[in-house]
Amino acid sequence: MRHRVAGRKFSRHTQHRELMFRNMLVSLLEHERIKTTLAKGKELRSWADKMITLGKKGTLHARRRAFALLRDKKIVKKLFDEIAPKFKDRAGGYTRVYKLGWRQGDAAPLSLVELVTFAHPEEKKKSTITKAKEALGKVTPKKKEKGEKGKEKVKEKPKEKPKEKPKEKAKEKPTEKKDKKVKKEEKEAPKEKKAKPKKKPSEEKSK
Repeated sequence: MRHRVAGRKFSRHTQHRELMFRNMLVSLLEHERIKTTLAKGKELRSWADKMITLGKKGTLHARRRAFALLRDKKIVKKLFDEIAPKFKDRAGGYTRVYKLGWRQGDAAPLSLVELVTFAHPEEKKKSTITKAKEALGKVTPKKKEKGEKGKEKVKEKPKEKPKEKPKEKAKEKPTEKKDKKVKKEEKEAPKEKKAKPKKKPSEEKSK
């Protein structure tokens, strides 16, 4: 029986398990919220709390210990300069876990792990004047586009006509070749006629 045995093994050996939680912890500190399974989310809380307590100390030794686990200078800087100062008045419980139901496929229970100080970026409320200007800006370009399309169609029509001319020229070329052949035949025909009377006197002499 597993009495008084802390931690979850997740069917992984020690090195694999530590690397997995290191990656999850880095992504949690970077984005301040991540989505994972419920068991991993609950186990990740202890890792996150230990890192934030090191960030609250703020000493050089604490920075080196944090870097030894996280292995990312940007995340260590964010931990000590941005995240840890927000938890000065809090003794513990730096994260919260939400249940998100079950994953489709293997039906694993899902959870959302986030820092307590996480807040969605607030969108600035736009005045009625800016909203009206944006609405006008969306409407007016449509009219311009229609006018531009009509102009494009008008411009495209004259471009199609010159394309037909080269085809006509291509058709005329074979007719010209035929005319040249006929002329050559006409020139050759009289030559043959002239050659025939020259042969007649020679034949008479031989007789």
